[in-house]
Amino acid sequence: MNQTKKLLIIGFVWPEPNSSAAGGRMMQLISIFKENNFEITFASPALDSDFMVDLHAFGVEKKSIELNNSSFDDFVTELNPDVVLFDRFMIEEQFGWRVAENCPKAIRLLDTEDLHCLRTARQKAFKENRTFELNDLLSEEVAKREIASILRCDLSLIISEFEMKILN
Repeated sequence: MNQTKKLLIIGFVWPEPNSSAAGGRMMQLISIFKENNFEITFASPALDSDFMVDLHAFGVEKKSIELNNSSFDDFVTELNPDVVLFDRFMIEEQFGWRVAENCPKAIRLLDTEDLHCLRTARQKAFKENRTFELNDLLSEEVAKREIASILRCDLSLIISEFEMKILN
């Protein structure tokens, strides 16, 4: 008999699969975890939007959470998830330490969606009318923060082979 495991997804925003590729990808991840018998709770500090998916229709519990509030500690302790998925590094920065402190046995996953530091460095090079070079990442503060977040997690989901090569 398959034992039900608990997954907590902490999102920067609520999934909007018809508005963004990231929203569609999140719904794919939810589907994969559901197929593998996970009980899923999706938590976010974001306000509801007109375009957000009805999570309850997918069998996912919805929970509003606050940034920098100890009420999250009580929530995550009571939920006691087996796995926690952060939808981007900035969410891991905000909530990862609280998860580690209150649910030390939980597996922590980071969905990079794409490397934000790569996007930032490419945008900067474009605005400066020059070609992006890998060394541009060395001067990006966001790169240091994002890599630190990757290192704090047990597993990171990386979409692009190019991004995997950069991280190696």
